[in-house]
Amino acid sequence: MIRWMLLIFILLVLVNSTSGILRKVGLGRLPGDFTFRLLGREVFIPFASAVLVTVLLFSTIKLVAWLF
Repeated sequence: MIRWMLLIFILLVLVNSTSGILRKVGLGRLPGDFTFRLLGREVFIPFASAVLVTVLLFSTIKLVAWLF
């Protein structure tokens, strides 16, 4: 459980640091992704995008493991 929480935290940090690029692709505009201003800075919390990325990575890993 702690591994998954750590993985989700790392994914949130990575998505937050690349939010400008990901918005052009379409991630970051999903329902469940929050953007708000706090003390003059824009804060981006990508809940739905993080879940989507995690599900895609998990499915890809399972598929590769099943094939090999």
